[in-house]
Amino acid sequence: MEHKIKVAILGVGNCASSLVQGVEYYTNHPDQKSGLMTDDIGGYRAADIEFVCGFDVDERKIGKTLKDAIFEKPNCTMVLYDQISSNAPIYPSVVLDGVSPMMASYPEAQRFKVAESLKATDMLDSSSTYDKGLVEVFREQIINQLKAYQVEILINYLPVGSQIATEFFAEICLELGISLVNCIPVFIASDPAWEQRFIDAGIPIIGDDMRSQFGASILSQMLQELAFARGHHVKAHIQRNIGGNTDFLNMEDKNRLKSKKISKENVIRAQNDIRNISTENSFLHAGPSEYIAYYGDNKVANFRLELEGFMGAPVILDAQLSVQDSPNSAGVVIDAIRYVYVARELGIVGALRGPSAATQKTPPEQMMFSQALEECHALAKRELTTSTRSQLKNTQLVTE
Repeated sequence: MEHKIKVAILGVGNCASSLVQGVEYYTNHPDQKSGLMTDDIGGYRAADIEFVCGFDVDERKIGKTLKDAIFEKPNCTMVLYDQISSNAPIYPSVVLDGVSPMMASYPEAQRFKVAESLKATDMLDSSSTYDKGLVEVFREQIINQLKAYQVEILINYLPVGSQIATEFFAEICLELGISLVNCIPVFIASDPAWEQRFIDAGIPIIGDDMRSQFGASILSQMLQELAFARGHHVKAHIQRNIGGNTDFLNMEDKNRLKSKKISKENVIRAQNDIRNISTENSFLHAGPSEYIAYYGDNKVANFRLELEGFMGAPVILDAQLSVQDSPNSAGVVIDAIRYVYVARELGIVGALRGPSAATQKTPPEQMMFSQALEECHALAKRELTTSTRSQLKNTQLVTE
């Protein structure tokens, strides 16, 4: 493909760092396919993704280029590839509800450091007066910057709990015709009212809340599927997570966790719902548990499944997964970018069912793993399915 997919990043943190490193790595090593879920999606490979600009609130990143900003504190993800060529500029973003006040009590190297010029856009900072007028000024600047770089896809990497900030940027996407890949548990793609607005605007989106390539959520899903496929009743499915990056630090503020807990448990509960299996006699729990700075970007997930098998015989599984959190995320988002772009070219609008179910914890429609994979493979080959055919722009116009 001659055309580059023009992508902007909202929140230049650990996940953004790994994604940028990965795109550069696979671009410069085109024969290296290990680690990628999908090499070719609709004719697009990693080399066809171009990061044109980014937005952040941290003074250590604003004003820098992407190749430098991704290695600034508080980012702590592994540097797996440092030959970064991107000169995409990092612009200031409004804060709104994006930064938990609790973070201020932690060392600067571990937390966000909001630029002085942005403090009046922080709705949660009691030490500063919130200025709606200044927010509008920044909004116009952001719109002009997105227009200038002809951005086609915006990746939302804001911190968990950034409800107002996510909606702020979703509104801008609607105004400018930009597709959103919503990697956090603020429900946009899975909310019928929001989805309808993207349908009306003729824009495909993917969301909500990215699930890692080989992480806790996909592992929980597959264990739940396996238990049911082998005729077992799931008495309890417990998933607990520990990590030391800014994502886990942010989630120490329990007021920001409501949507995250819902989203993580949706992954498990959905497998019951799909099969019409009641959860009344099952205990399901998933969620972040603890921030330990020493862990850095390493995430440790613990699982306990208590099952009833043949004649009610007990089966207990205790397992632990240790992963580098941000590369695990990037391996999914590199696909999501290309799925949503191919959908744009095909004239598919609204929330993509298969790619959302494959890459997100709370998609508009939960699927079994095999179903989601089938939808993704079809889109990668530019083939329409019953699902995507019903989402064609022309079909939507006829329906209306």
